[in-house]
Amino acid sequence: MQTILVVDDDSQINAMLTEALTQAGYAVVNAYSGTEALLVLQQAPQPDLILLDLMLPGRSGEEVLAQLPPVPIIVVSAKTAVVDKVAMLTHGAVDYISKPFSIAELLARIQVQLRLAQQAAQPLAALTFAEIRLDPDQHSVTVAAHPVHLTPTEFALLKVLLRNPGQVLTKAILLERISVDTLDGDEQSLRVHISNLRQKLRAVTGKDYIEAVWGIGFKLTDES
Repeated sequence: MQTILVVDDDSQINAMLTEALTQAGYAVVNAYSGTEALLVLQQAPQPDLILLDLMLPGRSGEEVLAQLPPVPIIVVSAKTAVVDKVAMLTHGAVDYISKPFSIAELLARIQVQLRLAQQAAQPLAALTFAEIRLDPDQHSVTVAAHPVHLTPTEFALLKVLLRNPGQVLTKAILLERISVDTLDGDEQSLRVHISNLRQKLRAVTGKDYIEAVWGIGFKLTDES
């Protein structure tokens, strides 16, 4: 059973959330201030998700956010200003819902965040093509069982190519997809990164695994 920590000084809202979450099949731990929330977290097992109010007695939600464990944190607050929402999302919250709120909507958002957290915790399968093997969890690449050191951008490019073997990927698609893993990517530098990646892969077996398709982009191949 997944556990949710509810941090809200309003006893009625805290009780309402506890009842709704319990009926939805969650275990619930309660705290009524930021200070109490930190104390609960020291004494109890880590929850799977935290619902955090901001306007709390003693230490506010803003103050304790940075000290909360690395679990999904959904802010539930009467503060509706965009600046407040942006600040909380920037500093670690995964979602923000304003009071008054719909219980059905909140439960749906909780379900989404718990599902995303579970997916993130699962080990990623290694990607292989011919003699190339990329392990996303270990952040390692081997060619014919020989380790190959890649920069973060080269690693991101190879990962995208390995997920689309034999498919021609345009520069725009490559840049869009590697942006998830690296900010070091623009059209001017893409050819340089691709060239360096090709050389590193070719150095082990002499095969050129990346083919430039003139005027379109690049693809992973095992024809050379």
